[in-house]
Amino acid sequence: MKNNDSQPVSLRQKKQEVLQLWIESPKLLPFRQRQWDDDSLQQETEKVLAVLLDALNQNHLENFELEESGDLKAVLSDFARQRAQEGYSPQEILVYLNTFKEAILRILRDELENQPEQLLQEFQKVDVLLEKVVLYIFESFMQTKEQTIERQTQEIAELSTPVLQVWDGILSLPIIGTLDSARTQRIMENLLHSIVETGSQLAILDISGVPMVDTLVAQHLMKTVSAARLMGAECIISGIRPEIAQTIVQLGIDLSGIKTKASMAEALKLAFEILGLNLIPNEKKRMGA
Repeated sequence: MKNNDSQPVSLRQKKQEVLQLWIESPKLLPFRQRQWDDDSLQQETEKVLAVLLDALNQNHLENFELEESGDLKAVLSDFARQRAQEGYSPQEILVYLNTFKEAILRILRDELENQPEQLLQEFQKVDVLLEKVVLYIFESFMQTKEQTIERQTQEIAELSTPVLQVWDGILSLPIIGTLDSARTQRIMENLLHSIVETGSQLAILDISGVPMVDTLVAQHLMKTVSAARLMGAECIISGIRPEIAQTIVQLGIDLSGIKTKASMAEALKLAFEILGLNLIPNEKKRMGA
């Protein structure tokens, strides 16, 4: 029904119509095909719609700040966080919000067809609100993405620097990939924590997975060895391949104060000898009994 007087349109009264136009838009098909079923889509959209309609009722929307609206801010933050975690792209979020705009404008055109000036004012209010909303949602969306990436990076870093207790008093730290200052710091922290926690006297640093050893990498290894010594533990470096040995000699890197071995097995054997441990073969198993 068209509004022929000068009273403003009550969009709250048109909430159900706006909701149906919004969620039934073909543009939201990708949302249904991914994480949301029809019920979830309607429930989530109802929450967003309620706070958006409340905001549109502001008298001076151009001065309206999202920070001053706790409910709107909370709903939009939650929406952005969930969509980011579900893997939606910024473009898909923009399509979702534009679909809301299309639904609102359709209702306004029907209601204010004979009042072009008021129709223009209402259109402008919608544009002002959505400009603020889109900016806030994108900021929240990107913040969540950055937090996710940071958390995943930290988890990968922890997985890439495991400290294993291979025997009483013996730790093993296989190092895979390149060594930089930040990673060396994590390695030292993990190693020192494990030395204290287990009371280990020896730590084997296996560099079989380090693609290249240069002066910087050697310095990082020396720092790790020195830190372990301060905690009362000695280090054995294993995984010294022929090409790495040649590079170390050519660069004039002095590892004479550190015990080195070609393989983890040899390093573990040396560790047993240092601790005075003897492995006695099980003769029955060797005889096949």
